[in-house]
Amino acid sequence: MNCAPSLYVNWEVSSKRVAGLDGLRGLCALYVVLFHCWAYTFRGFPRYQGPQWLSWLGFGRLAVVMFLVLSGFSLALTAARNGWQLGSLAGYARRRAWRILPAYWAALVFSLVIAWTIVRQPHSAEPTTGSVLVYTFLLQDLVAVPTPNGAFWSIGVEALLYGVLPLLVLLCRRIGMAAMLAVVTLPVVVIGFVVFDGSPPQGDNWLAPHLVPAFAAGVVAAGVAAGRFHRAPWIPLAVLAAAPVGVLMLLQGGRWMVNNYYWLDLAVAPAMTLFLLAIVSGRPAGLIRLLDSRPLKWLGSISYSLYLVHLPIVVVVTLKLAIPRLGRDTISFAATTLIAGGVSLALAWLFARLFEAPFQQRRPASGLLGRRPSLQSVEVRAVDLLAGDAEAVERPVGQALPRGSTQPFRQDDDRLDAVRPQ
Repeated sequence: MNCAPSLYVNWEVSSKRVAGLDGLRGLCALYVVLFHCWAYTFRGFPRYQGPQWLSWLGFGRLAVVMFLVLSGFSLALTAARNGWQLGSLAGYARRRAWRILPAYWAALVFSLVIAWTIVRQPHSAEPTTGSVLVYTFLLQDLVAVPTPNGAFWSIGVEALLYGVLPLLVLLCRRIGMAAMLAVVTLPVVVIGFVVFDGSPPQGDNWLAPHLVPAFAAGVVAAGVAAGRFHRAPWIPLAVLAAAPVGVLMLLQGGRWMVNNYYWLDLAVAPAMTLFLLAIVSGRPAGLIRLLDSRPLKWLGSISYSLYLVHLPIVVVVTLKLAIPRLGRDTISFAATTLIAGGVSLALAWLFARLFEAPFQQRRPASGLLGRRPSLQSVEVRAVDLLAGDAEAVERPVGQALPRGSTQPFRQDDDRLDAVRPQ
């Protein structure tokens, strides 16, 4: 078997699985839940008026950027390991729809019911018929309408980035990973300085264009992970990349951070990409064991549903229960976290069982969403962003792999924990 060097014991040599990615995704989703409990309990975010010891919860946007880096990595890994060949575009689109839409549409119905019968989302009008249409077709990043769920903005961005992935893969094949990253990053920088004079507006729509570089950084990470290269000190490099951004955020405060998300999203992507490569490389071992622990793997398995359903629950608990009875203090925050967090986890588990697991176990059926691939033809799978999904590339049995590729993993390899069917 033509194996890569022993650097990637976390993926290629020992257990044939990317240990830790489920746990990382689960922690990011949980942090977003805590961020919303914090933001809706204390007044005036980003002008924070709560206790300073809780101010570390004010960086929810960074967790979403981490999701996008993870997504680019996950969806591009198969292509990177196969000479930057993505496979059938129609099959890719069907798999994406089959994976994200059932749970998303169920959460949309849930969110609309909450908004119409109990409480609408703060800072938004009550959802309209236009809201239903826009959010049903994942157009919320392009069309401004009242939102049924404030967390859905990133799902719209993610859907648009799915459409960009084939172009990114093509650019990697034609001009290389570094050039691809430059091609998608340079226009964002130029627009920020030339069009907006260095101060781009911070709106709720049209966020996907400036988030493409974060997604593309994940694609580059997939190429690095799939290639042959010497061991690198990924954690020290990640710390060095994160330090200037972290110091700047601490010195400038939350208001500055929110007003500069355009630049911040670009600035944090390198550190997140290096950190992801550290996890893929299996280092540090203690962190990998923590992220690969049973509780965090379980949290990762429901992270997509948790992200989808938590915010309406947080809004109900804060505005209808905690704040009217307890005010806006740490006791109210603790009550909100326990009640909203517990209900969100329970509902996410139910959603994952009803609207995720059945669709992970059954690929799109012939005549409905396309031909169902056989176990013999599906050979390589890679984990997805929030959803914990796997992308598969079909190749006839016996077809030679690209030069330098490792032996592919079979779809029915139960050791691939990070991509296991739920």
